[in-house]
Amino acid sequence: MARVFLLYGPLSGRGKASNAVKVVRGLIKKEGHAVVDVTGGSAEESLVNAKSAVADGAERLIVVGGDGTLSIAVQAVAGSETVLGVVPAGTGNDFARALGLKDKSIGQATVTALNNDRRIDAIKTQDRFIASVITGGFSAEVNNRAEQMRFPKGPSRYTLATLIKAVNLKYQPLTFTVDGTRHDYKTTLWAVANTYSFGGGMLICPDANPQDGQIDLTVIADVSRPTLLRLLPTVFQGKHVRHPKVHTLRGTTIEITQQTPSPVTTQILGEGEPIGHLPVTMTVAKDALRIAAP
Repeated sequence: MARVFLLYGPLSGRGKASNAVKVVRGLIKKEGHAVVDVTGGSAEESLVNAKSAVADGAERLIVVGGDGTLSIAVQAVAGSETVLGVVPAGTGNDFARALGLKDKSIGQATVTALNNDRRIDAIKTQDRFIASVITGGFSAEVNNRAEQMRFPKGPSRYTLATLIKAVNLKYQPLTFTVDGTRHDYKTTLWAVANTYSFGGGMLICPDANPQDGQIDLTVIADVSRPTLLRLLPTVFQGKHVRHPKVHTLRGTTIEITQQTPSPVTTQILGEGEPIGHLPVTMTVAKDALRIAAP
């Protein structure tokens, strides 16, 4: 009998993960494995528990929840031999979408989490790993507003939050240095991606591939409010990259800095969670994650 370690987000998906984890536990036991729950009373405690399990040689850690819960697990398993399984039960589930898990049932996702294994890249910042997307600017403001909303449920919260925040659209002059080449843009929003979507299915970096040894950058420059609102629906098909104010780049190292000193710190998000402020340097961590995915 093998031990399978389990981490879930009690608040993920407005309680969806708490219901899903009961099913996942039962299925793991049905497969003849022992379940070891490393979920703590806080994100910090969960991270400590997950890191301890990995350090002790955990063969497999299964996450039940959304991208925020996933981020905790990624910090524990990156660079190790522990296989990370994902049972999507959050609001956006963008990482699961990129791995072909978004539309699987709890049972199907659990079976996949117990049996599959392949290597993918991650994004490495100064102090953490990110499996999907790091973003800033308007997109970070939208995400923060969406997290405060009780209605509507699901990914449509991000659409409504976009409309709300577009009223006071702001631009910021930023420098993006990609593999040593400098690019200056007056920026509405930016995203650096290992996988292609954020915000519940918005294909912000439609060509991002977590197995190609590179990370993708999309910058939406100083578009007007009407233009941004027209661009929004096209992001769900990845067609926004055709617009002349949308710039896409790719490399192994991306540094983002403010062009002029500012007393206001610029928050950045990773997997939808606050991870710091500009400036930031991001590099590809080749094959950093062992993932249970098709």
